Amino acid sequence: MALLVTTIVVVGYLGITLGFALVNPSYGVSMQARFAEWGRQHGLGPEVTWVETEYYKLNPAKKGGAPPLTAFGSGATAVKVAAGGHLAAPKTIQSPAAKALPGEGVWHVAGRETAAGVPTMYEAFVRPDAVHTSYVVGVVWMDPTLLQAQLYSGSSIPGGGPYTYTAPITAKSSENLVAAFNAGFLMPDANGGYYTMGRTIIPLRTGAASVVVFKDGTMTVAKWGTDVSMSSQVASVRQNLDLVVENGKPVPGLTNANVMHWGKTLGGGFNVWRSGLGVTKDGALVYVGGPSLSISALANVLVRAGAVRGMELDINTDWVQFSAFTGPLNTPINGGNGTRLESAMAGLPSRYFASWWTRDFYTMTLRVKAISTSTTTSAG
Repeated sequence: MALLVTTIVVVGYLGITLGFALVNPSYGVSMQARFAEWGRQHGLGPEVTWVETEYYKLNPAKKGGAPPLTAFGSGATAVKVAAGGHLAAPKTIQSPAAKALPGEGVWHVAGRETAAGVPTMYEAFVRPDAVHTSYVVGVVWMDPTLLQAQLYSGSSIPGGGPYTYTAPITAKSSENLVAAFNAGFLMPDANGGYYTMGRTIIPLRTGAASVVVFKDGTMTVAKWGTDVSMSSQVASVRQNLDLVVENGKPVPGLTNANVMHWGKTLGGGFNVWRSGLGVTKDGALVYVGGPSLSISALANVLVRAGAVRGMELDINTDWVQFSAFTGPLNTPINGGNGTRLESAMAGLPSRYFASWWTRDFYTMTLRVKAISTSTTTSAG
């Protein structure tokens, strides 16, 4: 009798929690993602990963072909601005697919500009490699002299709380918002730690790839304990696996199936939706996100975009999400003012303005100096 009661209780609990997960948007856009998140939360991580692996074996990324030429972006590409007070605009990205198609790798102005009309962010689009040539991935370049970063923490990632900065983005915080984008893996899969608000939520790992935000709003990508260590100026540290780019080059061994370095979730060999973040030698931030990316292809695109250090963020269609925002300065906005980096990104910009969003993410907001009109600009 006791065994029967225990079985009924366990089955009932699992059924209730699964039902909750399947109707909860914080578990993902698709039913498959929601089931996978539920499975990982209930000790079925290896089984979920096996199913995902088998799926990608049976449904590999398409080889060959070409994307529509409209896939390489639109909008202003040449804006002349007065020198000083900001970084120089980035140079065209050399295509990973050998010969570039028209418009490939060309940077387009994106998101809110400064009060003086200086671009704070650019977007470009390239094919991921020379094999999967029908796909296009998005690349974003962000100027940290005009933008400041903020880590938003969630009840599911990293858990705990409460946190001062957590979804939804408030009306006040949205007044000069320029971008919001995903962070990394679920913490049990990240092989790293989490620090914010003066508290170590999960112990930091020496040598881990880390997104570090300082109290002045500057953000960098670093190997923890080598490039950056704890100080009174550190506001947050979000770790995720190991660096995939170091000293301006992809690190060795990216094609190896090493779960400690490249993640338990599919490792690095499959061409799937992935995202990554890098920092250039002059401090600009580079985000890469899109389909058909192996971890080595992700590292290659980061390097071509100028990254000297880079790391993987989250993967799979439900979690790779970058949104740029427009609207008058000093004016509250919402998800309706946002545009996805790629239209095929499953998540909408509105997720960051929703109280149900429980994962961590980053925002980029105009600095105070960028709201003044001290810098002049003219069309190129």
